[in-house]
Order: sequence, then C-alpha cells, then structure tokens
Amino acid sequence: MSTANLTRTETAARSASIDLHRIRLELDLSGAVDQGQTGFPTSSTLEFDATTDATWVDFLGEGVQSVMVNGQPQEVRYDGARIALRGLTAHNTVEIRATGAYSRSGEGLHRFLDPVDGKTYLYTHDEPADARRFMACFEQPDMKAAITVVVTAPAGWEVRSNQSAVSRRTEDRDGAELQTVQFAPTLPLSSYLVCVAAGPYVRAEAEWTRGEQRVPLAAFCRASMAAHFDADEILRITAQGLDFFADAFAFPYPWGKYDQIFVPEYNIGAMENPGLVTFTESYLFRGAATRAQRQARANTILHEMAHMWFGDLVTMTWWDDLWLKESFADYMGAHASAAATEFTEAWVSFANRRKAWAYTQDQLPSTHPIVADIPDLEAAKLNFDGITYAKGAAVLKQLVAFVGEEAFFAGARAYFTKHAYGNTTLEDLLTELSAASGRDLRGWAQAWLQTTGMSTLSLERGADGAVLRQTDPRPHRLQIGLYDLRSGQLALRERIALDIVDERTTVTLPDADLTLLNDGDLTYAKVRLDDRSLQAVELALSSLADPLARALVWSALWNATRDGELSVARYLRVVAAHAPAETDAALLGGVLLNAPFAIGHYLPDAERALARTAWAEATWSALEKAEPHSDSQLIWARAFAAAAGFDDVRHAEAAALLTGVAPAGLPLDPDLRWALLTALVTTGHAGAEEITEEQLRDHTASGRTAALAAAASTPTAEVRAAAWRGAWTDLSLTNDHLDATIAGFGAGGRRDLISDFDAEYFERIGAAWAERSIEIASRLVRGLYPDAETTRLVDAWLADNPDAPAALRRLIGEQRDHQQRAIRVRAAQRS
Repeated sequence: MSTANLTRTETAARSASIDLHRIRLELDLSGAVDQGQTGFPTSSTLEFDATTDATWVDFLGEGVQSVMVNGQPQEVRYDGARIALRGLTAHNTVEIRATGAYSRSGEGLHRFLDPVDGKTYLYTHDEPADARRFMACFEQPDMKAAITVVVTAPAGWEVRSNQSAVSRRTEDRDGAELQTVQFAPTLPLSSYLVCVAAGPYVRAEAEWTRGEQRVPLAAFCRASMAAHFDADEILRITAQGLDFFADAFAFPYPWGKYDQIFVPEYNIGAMENPGLVTFTESYLFRGAATRAQRQARANTILHEMAHMWFGDLVTMTWWDDLWLKESFADYMGAHASAAATEFTEAWVSFANRRKAWAYTQDQLPSTHPIVADIPDLEAAKLNFDGITYAKGAAVLKQLVAFVGEEAFFAGARAYFTKHAYGNTTLEDLLTELSAASGRDLRGWAQAWLQTTGMSTLSLERGADGAVLRQTDPRPHRLQIGLYDLRSGQLALRERIALDIVDERTTVTLPDADLTLLNDGDLTYAKVRLDDRSLQAVELALSSLADPLARALVWSALWNATRDGELSVARYLRVVAAHAPAETDAALLGGVLLNAPFAIGHYLPDAERALARTAWAEATWSALEKAEPHSDSQLIWARAFAAAAGFDDVRHAEAAALLTGVAPAGLPLDPDLRWALLTALVTTGHAGAEEITEEQLRDHTASGRTAALAAAASTPTAEVRAAAWRGAWTDLSLTNDHLDATIAGFGAGGRRDLISDFDAEYFERIGAAWAERSIEIASRLVRGLYPDAETTRLVDAWLADNPDAPAALRRLIGEQRDHQQRAIRVRAAQRS
C-alpha cells in the first residue's frame, strides 16, 4: 500500500502520542500567474507535545527542502507522501520548508487560467486528505489546531482564508508588486477544513446581526462571471439560514465572518470550510435557471451552513463517522430550506432525487452501514456517497418523526455544548439524543445506522383484510394515504398513521383507488404500488394536487422499473401521459432523466431505436406545447437536446433552434446552444466548423469545455479513438476537460464506435489507479467502463486481480452491478 493511503490504525496511534497545538502556514503564491511555474513555496510550523521520539508529517508535493526540529536541522527523510521526524521531545516546534504543486485536478491548491481575460485564480479543496498538497500537516480529523495562515500574492488580488486578515504589507519584488496577508488564528480546526483563495475575484458584501453578534457576509466569483452573479439572492438565503440555525442550535455562529466563493473546475457541489465556503460555479447560472436549480443552490448553501456546527464545531474522530456531519447537513439543507426560505417544496426534491441516489447506492454490492467501516483514506474518499448523505438524511427524518422535532434539536444543542471544538463518535451523539428524548436510541441506531439495505413495502388486499409487507424488516413510523379517483381526478380521502416492525402487519384499511404507502415520506423504504393503485396513477397521476405525493408515486414507478418489476414500456407510457402536465420543476427534471436512461439501458437492443425516436418526438412535442417562459419549457428544451443526440429524427428542428427559430419565450442560453450543437455533431449533422463558430460566440471556460466534448462526440472511429487515448494519457487535461473527453467518447450510445476498447480498459485501470490521483482515476474507471452485453471481461479481471486495491475493486464491482442490473432488466422485458 502507498504511504499516501493513511490507515485508521496508524493515525489513531499517531494522535495518541501527539498533542497538536498550533500550526503556522506560509504560502508564497507570488509566481502563480506564471503558468510555467508548476510549484510554489510552502512553509509549515507545527507546535505539539509528544510522548514518542519519532513520528511523521504528511505532505504531497514537488519536494521538501528542509526540516527543523526544535531549532536543529534534520536530514530530510521524505518518500513522496510522508516526512519522517526523529529526536522529538516533550514539547516540539517543527518547521518544514517545501514546494507544493499547483493542481489541475481540483485537489489541493487548484490553479485556473480564465480564457476570457487571462486572469489567474486559485483556491484550495482538501477533503478528505488534500491539505497535505499545500501544507505539511497531520492529515487526520482528530488532530485539531489553531491555524495561522499567511499568504503572499500579487497586489490587487482578493486573498481570503478561514479567518479575517489582521495585517497586510506590500513590497516590490523584482518589479512585481506583492502583498503579504496574515490572517487571525482559527479556533481549533482539522486540517481538511483549511481554505485559501486568491485571485482577482469580485466581491459582494452584506452583514448579519443577531443581538450583539455581527457576522460580515461576503460572496465572490471570477470577474468574467460577474454578469451571472446573483449575489443578492445568495446573501439573502445566507442570512435566512443564519437566522434559522441560530434559533435551532442555540449556539452562536462561532467562525467570525461568513465568506462564500464560487470557483471554477470544482469537483463537488460545495465544501464547508469555516469562514470561507467554496461552491461550484455551476451554481452561477449563465442563462435561464429553473426554480429547481435555484432551490438546489439554496439547499446547498444551507447544507454547508449546517456544517459550521455539524462537522466544523464538532468533528468526527475518524471517517467511520463521516455521517455525523454529512447526514445531518443533508437533512438540515432540506429542513432549513422548507422552514426558512421561499423554497418550501424542498422535501419534494429530496424525496424524488436525493433518495433515488440513496436507493441506488444501497442496492450495490458495496453498500455499507451509515456508520461505515473505513479502514483507510481511499475507502473514505469513496464513502462520500448516497448512503452517507441521502440515506443518512432520510433516516434522520425518520428519527425526527420517531422522537419529535423538539427532542431532536434539544439533543443537538446539548451535543454542541458538550463537544464544541472536539471530536466525537456515534456513541457521543446517541447519549445526548437519548437523554433529550427520554428514549434509548441504541436499538434504533442498530436497526438504521449499523445495517445495510432497505425495506420494500407492499400491500396485499384479500378477503380477510389488508396485510402490509416489508422485506428486510425494520421499525418504521409511516402514513398510508387513501385516494379516490373521481371524474379522472385523484383526491386524498384520509391518511392513516401507524408503526410497523414485523415482516407482515395486518392493517385495517378502507377501500381506495390509490393506496400510497409512506405518504408524507416519513421513512426510508422503497414502495410498491398494488395493481389497482398502478391503474389509478396511469390514468390520473398528474391530477394529484400534493407534489410530495406525486414525488412518491414517480419514485415508486422508477424503482419498480429499474428492479424489473414494471415494464419499461408501461413506465414510458406513464411518462408520456403525465410528464407534460408535471408542474414541479424538480420532479419533471428527474423524470426526464430517468426515461431516456431506461430506454438506453433497460430496453432490449431490438426495441431501443424505435423508443429513442419516439422519445425524441415526445420531447419535441412537449417543448412546442409548453407555456412560454416557463420552467417546463426550459426543461423540455434540455430534454429535447439530449434526445437529439441519440436520434436525429428532429435534427432539422435542432438546427433551426440554433439559428433562432425557437418557440416563443425559450431562452437560448450558451449551455442549451452547446447541448443542441453537440447533439447535431453526435448524429453527423454538424462538425468542426460549427464547433469553432460556437466557441467564438462563447469564448469562456464553459465554452471551451463544451467544445472539447462536442469535438470528441464526432461519430467516427478515428475521433473516438483519439478521445480514448487522450483520456488515459493526456496529463494536461484538467478535471473538467477529462470529463468532457469521456462524455464525447461515449456520446450517442454508439457502441459500434467504441466496443473495440473494452478489453483495453481492463488492461489500463491498474496503472491508472497507481499513477493518477484518486479523483482522476475514479473518473476514468467510472466514465470509461464498457457497457457490454456480458460481464465476461469484468469477471475475468476481478478473478485475476484479487490483490488490487480495495477501493479500485469496489468501483469496478459497482460498475459491474450496474451492468448486470441492465442485462437482467433487459431480459425481463423480453420475457
């Protein structure tokens, strides 16, 4: 195992012998604008007590120049990941001077050159263990320290970190005007939460006050994105969130200021660095945005804000308890959105989209308990998944239904008070929640947090009454909704609340046209519709007034389809009948992703072409009929562009849209234009000339990335082969550009152009895992996995590589499971 892959056992031993107090980090970013400079000077001074005479410090960079221990130079013992320390005493000061490497993968200190204006932007991203790419540190969450950050950068740049600046001096160095900014020491902080951003970002400011507490608010983005920067809404949601959490947690916001910065080429949605939260620029909308997109952004803002308490103030001891921050933040994002902002429908999106992620993840062979067994960092990296986030949040929603909201928040407040600035495990939280609720929650934790899988709920009606069945029995608190079908409309008659534990529960239920299990979405379980209910929703799904009820029905239909219990043809008929009338943007967007996925993966080959033609026609028809300027119109336009990349029956209409011949009210923003053009390229109706023209129109970072994807989508064996080679071997590709290349390689589902590479994939993955960062390697493994008709090749690789890294085998096993599910469901259609 590489020494970069830290284990739980060795880090626990290190923290037992080291008591870390303070870190001073000095970064010299004065040369960042010179793209020829691959690295930057970094100096870390660590003050700690020790009960051992030897340990190591983590660092991933270009090199280490010097190591000083208690004022004495030591020989540099550096293996590329660890710096060995010797001769430690009871009290130690260690100074390490090194050279970090600018990142192009979104890990560590990422450097971005804006093609619009040639300006350079920097930001850090550390989780779970990439602070060591720009600072020498003890890279584990239970070794917290007060961290002082000092940054030297070009004058005129915004330079930000977790705390406010306390001093700033300027100098002229070799004709360059520089600034050196020192920030106040942080409160005790884990290394993965250290954040630095520097560049000519533009700023918007506000202030939040509560009594005598004043919190400066600021939001930042690149200068070339300023026209798309709706800072007023972002800062309004921020203030609403701080109002909500101040009351809910009764623990004042502890981190001083609240900066939020939107950065390019970001690997995730956002990161909760206290005082300087980073977000993907995808949340800055270059054109029209649906309410669902704005709601998702608000949810993310509030998710990260919840982390200021769950994760930053109180931090898990090791990544086993990652759920202690992510599950709570995911729950709080939806809860606070619904309670404190205009997006009162947040739980609808959660029920339909977030839980779909959890259900998918929980059926993979790599499923794990919410409280997971995380032996090392590679395992930790892969556990930022649907179990830890969405299933954990759904289970917390069940817990709130079980103990009551008042007891839940009382337990959280006691937890923060008792463990502020410390590290915790599951037992610490259960102690406080049990005390607040008056219930011993260890049995609940065993049933929900320490097991895998999910229950599937179904109803059987017979002459002797109704029986509610659940597979994989667990305790559930839920509601059953009874709906009547009258004049083509489904109307709620009543909801019946009950608790179930056993595999079979006899229930007294009046007759109903639609019997909706888990109405209100209180528990985490897949739901099946009985035959009568299925017939009712086929007729009248879109007439259900409650969007949450519609979300649960759409979810039930999709789960049954991907489990092979509902035919794809029947599912598509429901979509065709009711999606055009769906008024919730989040629900409509989800359905319009699921339907083409079902066509591409779950229909037999012989039926796929006709279904794709029908889908392209359906999306075009719905687009033509959609209300002008509506969310539905924009969502259908995006669905049409996606469909046009698989079937060219409406290629003339797609081309006409690009010339401006569009339905009234449809905004042809750059992203939609690229989607339409890429569809035309993929189907052979456009090429290099049109791509060049579009890139001249959209000379931005997003336009450059889209152009790469469009070019790689060209339907020739030569272009696809070049994309294949580039993905594996072109080390200059950034994270975003790698994704674009992979997307182009597989565009249009053209297996005839790419199947010759199936065997080569399995020859390459081992070296890619060993030589590339885990972020980049994971994208290659997932994105280029061959969607063949059999699992023969993957089965052979798994058999021949039993000693491959566990994280790599996990990824391959997950892709195999997706492939096997598709094969199995296709077979079910034929039978």
